[in-house]
Amino acid sequence: MGAWAIGGPFSARGREAGWGEVDDDESVAAVRQALDLGVTLIDTADTYGAGHSERVLRRALAGRRDEVVIATKFGNTFDEATRTRIGTDTSAGYIRAACQASLDRLGTDRIDLYQLHCDAEPEQVDDILATLESLVDSGLIRGYGWSTDDPGKTAAFAAGPHCAATQHVLNVFEDAPDMLAVCDKHDLASINRAPLAMGLLGGKYGRDSQLAARDVRGTGGQTWVAYFQDGRPSPEFLRRLDAIRDVLTGAGRTLAQGALGWILARSPRTVPIPGIRTPAQAKDNAGALAAGPLTPAQLAEIDRLLER
Repeated sequence: MGAWAIGGPFSARGREAGWGEVDDDESVAAVRQALDLGVTLIDTADTYGAGHSERVLRRALAGRRDEVVIATKFGNTFDEATRTRIGTDTSAGYIRAACQASLDRLGTDRIDLYQLHCDAEPEQVDDILATLESLVDSGLIRGYGWSTDDPGKTAAFAAGPHCAATQHVLNVFEDAPDMLAVCDKHDLASINRAPLAMGLLGGKYGRDSQLAARDVRGTGGQTWVAYFQDGRPSPEFLRRLDAIRDVLTGAGRTLAQGALGWILARSPRTVPIPGIRTPAQAKDNAGALAAGPLTPAQLAEIDRLLER
């Protein structure tokens, strides 16, 4: 599961970067429901809610830390008091300080997967990897990766002995064959952000939907929020969804379960991280585990319907 949404409001570059107001008690219940239903990896970032997501996870995982793989991220600087992302920093000193701060907020003695959450120049990679290896040696992290959609950057990071994964966009609308190929080549897990197209594949939103202004999908201006435009679902993505809905919801699957089943079928390396805020969402998403991957015939039919 992804824990971006449970971080609550925060801003970046003067725009909303969270998913609106949240109820922390409900967030805790949602995480625990996910654990009860077999979810074993939780992905967050220090900047989600400017530290708030990690603090909520500390509550939710109390007494259950050893049941999960915790993945968090570093590289963005932020102010917790104002819930504002300020910039980026990949210096060795900052990475070490950010790691300790995440450990403290999460209430744990180690981070299972520590991921670079910002851009970096090629000449910076060796120093970043050296710092991450020192954190592995200290027992503070177990492995690391880069959240990037660039196969070349993924390959550069894979030179690190304890690079274990890369995080990138993958969903039924947006395939990523080049990223999956580099994961195969370097034996990396493929952690998939936006697996439900930021909620569009959850089945809740239609042509008349309007999202709140404090929701990152409702503000407009963020170029990476492709599935929503000024708070409304993109007509183009709704058209694509209509084309493949019947395939995704076959065999009794919900729309979300079908979309996650597509990812599970796409590669044995994929680990989708759908965001949840409620126990009901946790139950729906976790149902993809029982429903299993789509069949090769269903994948081929989706490609035909999407004309790719």
